[in-house]
Amino acid sequence: MGEVVTAPAPREREESAPVAPEPSSRRRGMWVQLGVLAATVGALAAFHDRLPDFGAMWDAARRAEPGWLAVVVLGAAGSMGAFARLQRRLLRIGGLRISLRRVFAVTYAGNALSTTLPAGPALSVVYTFRQFRRSGASARLATAVILLGGVITTTAYTAIGLAALLADPRARTPVLLVLGAAAALAGAAAVAALRPGVRARLAAFGRRAVRRVLGHRRIAPYAERLWEGRRVLRPSRRDWAALVALALANWVFDIAALHAAVLAVGVDLAPQAVVLAYFAAQAAGSVLPVLPGGLGAIEGSMAGALVAFGAALIPAGAAVGLYRLVSYWGVVAVGWLAWLVLHGGPRLSEGARQWLAAFGEGLLQVCSSVALLLPYAVPPGARGAEPRNG
Repeated sequence: MGEVVTAPAPREREESAPVAPEPSSRRRGMWVQLGVLAATVGALAAFHDRLPDFGAMWDAARRAEPGWLAVVVLGAAGSMGAFARLQRRLLRIGGLRISLRRVFAVTYAGNALSTTLPAGPALSVVYTFRQFRRSGASARLATAVILLGGVITTTAYTAIGLAALLADPRARTPVLLVLGAAAALAGAAAVAALRPGVRARLAAFGRRAVRRVLGHRRIAPYAERLWEGRRVLRPSRRDWAALVALALANWVFDIAALHAAVLAVGVDLAPQAVVLAYFAAQAAGSVLPVLPGGLGAIEGSMAGALVAFGAALIPAGAAVGLYRLVSYWGVVAVGWLAWLVLHGGPRLSEGARQWLAAFGEGLLQVCSSVALLLPYAVPPGARGAEPRNG
C-alpha cells in the first residue's frame, strides 16, 4: 500500500507546542483538587483517633535494612534513567544528537514541574517541548517525541498491569474470562469476515468507529499530530525493540523500588501483590489527586492495598513512606536542581548560581552514571549510531 502524503503544515502550526488542556479544564481540575483536599482534611479531623501510630511508623522506617534502601534509590534512578533514554532514542531516530546529561536534566526538570505545580502536567509538556526546541529539534520532532513517548510508556504500563493480574491467583480467573470472551468475539468476527459481504460491512463499521474516535474534540489534535510525526520518526525494528525495553524498564524499576522498600521493613509479599498495589495507587493518584503528584491519594491507597494483600498497617505505612521519600521527594529535589542547571537560577548572585550549577551538574552526573550501569537491554551499537534523517 502506498504511503499517504499530506500537505505541509502552516508555519504557525509548525512553531506551536503540543496541545495543552484548555484553561477552563485546568480551572475545573484545580477546583476538584481543592474540594478533594478539603474533604480529606475534614476526614482526617473526624477520624484522627483511628489513624495509625505515626511514631511507630517512624520507628519501623528507622530500622529499615540499608541494603534494600540502596535498591530503592537505584530503582528510582533507573526508572527516570530509562525514560530519559527513551526520549533520547526517539530524538536520535528523528536525526537529533543530544547528550545524555541534557536529556536527564530536561526529564528531571519536567517531572518536577509536573508533580509539584498546579496544572503541572500541561506545564511540563510545554516546558519539555521548548527545551527540545532549544536543543535543536524541529517543532514537529519535539511534538512527536513527547506524544509517541507517552503512547509507548502507557502501553507498557497496561501490559505490566495485565501481567500482574494474570499472575495473581484471585484475579486470574476473571481476567482470563474477560480475555477469553474478547478472543471469542474476535474469532467469530474473523470467521464471519470470510464472507465478502460481511467483510465489507465489518470494514465499513470499523472505519466509522475509528473516524468517530479520532474525530473527538479531545482526541483529534493528538491523533493528528501523531500522524504528522510519522514524517520525522520512522523507527526500525531495532529501534522498536529498544523503545519497548526502555518503556518496560521505566515501570519495572519503579515497581522494584517499591518492592525493595517493602522488603526493607521486613514485609514479605508476593511480587504480583506489590505490582497490583502499585497500580492501585497510580490509579487513585490519577482519579483523585489531593495535591500535585498524587500526594495523599497515592500514599493512602498504596498502604491500603499492601494491607489488603497481607501486610501489617505499621510496616506498610513505613514502606510507602520510604518509597515516596525517594521516588517522589528525592526525584523532585533533583528535578528542581536540574531546572536551576538549565536556567542558571532565578535572581541569585553569580557565586550562588555557580555553586548550584556545579552541585546540580554533579548530582545529574551521578544519576547518569547509575543509569549507565543498569541493564536496559539497548541493542549493541545503538548508542553510537549516526542519525538517519540528519
